[in-house]
Amino acid sequence: CDGIAYQTILGGEAPLRPEAVLLAECTDLDVYRGHRGRMEITVTVRGTSCHASAPERGENAIYGMVGIVRGIEALNARLADDAFLGRGSVAVTRIDGAGPSLNAVPDKCTIFLDRRLTAGETRASALAEIEAVVAEVGARAEVEVLVHRAEGWTGKKVEMEKYYPTWTLSEEHPAFTAALAAAGEALGRPAKGSRWTFSTNGVYTAGLAGIPTLGFGPAKEEYTHSTGDRVSEEDLFRSILFYALYPGHYVRGATR
Repeated sequence: CDGIAYQTILGGEAPLRPEAVLLAECTDLDVYRGHRGRMEITVTVRGTSCHASAPERGENAIYGMVGIVRGIEALNARLADDAFLGRGSVAVTRIDGAGPSLNAVPDKCTIFLDRRLTAGETRASALAEIEAVVAEVGARAEVEVLVHRAEGWTGKKVEMEKYYPTWTLSEEHPAFTAALAAAGEALGRPAKGSRWTFSTNGVYTAGLAGIPTLGFGPAKEEYTHSTGDRVSEEDLFRSILFYALYPGHYVRGATR
């Protein structure tokens, strides 16, 4: 669950407030300063179960979901775009249809949505768009944001709503300019600024807690969580050098 560890550490019983957060996620040795937000949403359609030998006696929840799925596919094509962060997106990633048995019409169908939020999109606006799709179809449906619940090895229980805000760090922020300087020294060439396509723990540190956040690390984003995941030894060495140099550049920049 993105950011839940940071939420527990920084927002717990003894909260901490760092001046800045540096994420060691892969950036291909560029300095990243933001990414799209993310939500996990469910849509549940209710129907009426009956014996499948006479399906007309009931209301099939899966059939009720078909129009919603098509509407969400169409919604994805018209979501907002941003020059830096990219386009918002929505995808159906799972569908569950539940009935008493395989020879009964299902009275419940749930789809799971991965919603990526670009600049200007919010929790409220994203939910309103899905609810509008449901209303247009005319289905009996509930739209909800998922909640992640977990229990640690000590027995401590934590939970976090699966809404992770969009965030960016200004190009003029001292934490970012210090990172460009440190990266340039570590790499022996000018460093570039960019952003992630995927999501990171920055959704909590920057998106929810408002702490200036940026990232630098080895490896290409396209390899992450794939069978081809890899990192070069040279890039790993350059990243270690960057992490050693960055605090000095940050402190010197902050005291100017």
